[in-house]
Amino acid sequence: MTESFHRSGEYENPYEGQQQAPVNPEWPPPPAYAPAHAPHPKKRGRGPLALIAAVAIVAAAIGGGTAYGIQELTGNDTVASSSTSTNVVPSSQKGTVAGVAKAVSPSIVEISANSNAGSSTGSGVIITSGGEIVTNNHVVAGASQIKATTSDGKSYTAKVVGTDSKKDLALIKLENASGLKAATLGDSAGIQVGDQVVAIGSPEGLSGTVTSGIISALDRDVTVPTEEDQGQSQQWGQGQGQGDQWPFEFGGRQFNGDTGNDTTTYKALQTDASLNPGNSGGALIDMNGNIIGINSAMYSPTSQASSSSDAGSVGLGFAIPINTVKADLAKLRAGSTD
Repeated sequence: MTESFHRSGEYENPYEGQQQAPVNPEWPPPPAYAPAHAPHPKKRGRGPLALIAAVAIVAAAIGGGTAYGIQELTGNDTVASSSTSTNVVPSSQKGTVAGVAKAVSPSIVEISANSNAGSSTGSGVIITSGGEIVTNNHVVAGASQIKATTSDGKSYTAKVVGTDSKKDLALIKLENASGLKAATLGDSAGIQVGDQVVAIGSPEGLSGTVTSGIISALDRDVTVPTEEDQGQSQQWGQGQGQGDQWPFEFGGRQFNGDTGNDTTTYKALQTDASLNPGNSGGALIDMNGNIIGINSAMYSPTSQASSSSDAGSVGLGFAIPINTVKADLAKLRAGSTD
C-alpha cells in the first residue's frame, strides 16, 4: 500500500512570476516541493510462524518470476497476473458477491472428461484469451476425451498440455478458441484467515454455481492420490456410476474412500465456502475478483460404503494457492507429465 505524506504550512513557489515552459499533457506535473521523508517504521518481532510464512512468500515469488520469464520468451499468450490485489470488479459493485460473480464467471468453464474408468465433471479457470485453462490433474487424469463449456454455453474440445500430479494441477488448451475472457491471477501470499472469498464451479454438473464464505485456515496439509491411483477405484470430480467420491486425507484420517498407496501432500487454503463434487479445478476468488486458489478437495462425511445422497459440503473445502499454480505454469506449458 502506498502511503502519502503531506507537510503543512506555506512555502515559497520559486516559479512564481516566471514564464513556464510548455508542458506535454501526458507528463505528470513537477512536484511543488520535495516530499518529506517518512520516519522508518519500527520493526516488529516475529515468531517462528512468521518466519516460515516469509520464506514461503519469497519462494513463491521466485518461482512465479521464473515462470513468466520463460512465458515471454516462448511467445505464449500473456497471463493476467498481479502481485497485489487488482480491482477486477467494477467500483459500483466492489466487495460484493454479485460483483465478483458477474466479473469472474465468464472466466470459469465446466469440464467433462471421459476415460476407460467412466466420465466425470469438473471445472477450470481460463488464464489466456486463446484458451489455456488451469484445472486439477484429477479432473483430466487418464481422459481420452475432454470437452469444456464456457459460461455462454459454447463447447470446445480440449487437449492436455501438461500435468503435475504432485501438485494436483493440469493445463489444458481449447481447440480453435480465441477472444475468451482470462481471469486475473492474484497473490495468495497476502491471504489472511477471515478474508471473504467466492467459489465458482460446476458442483454436481450445475455449471456456474456461486458460493461464498471466508478463509478459515492457512497451510493445511492435504493428501490426495496421484494419477496412478485415480483411475483404479474412483473417478474424481463428479463421478458417474461410481458414487460421488472425492477422496483425500487430512489430519491423519482418510475421507470419501481409500486414497490408495501413491499420494501427494500439498499446503492448501481452507475455506468454508460450499464445495461439492464437480467444484474440482474451479476458482477461489477474493472480493476484488482475483483468483487466489484452485479448488481441489472437500471434506464430506460420506464414505465408500455410504449412499452418495449423503455427500455434500460441511464447510471444509481446500484450494491450491494460486502462487503454487503460477510457479508451476512454465513446467506445465513445457508439456510436463509428472
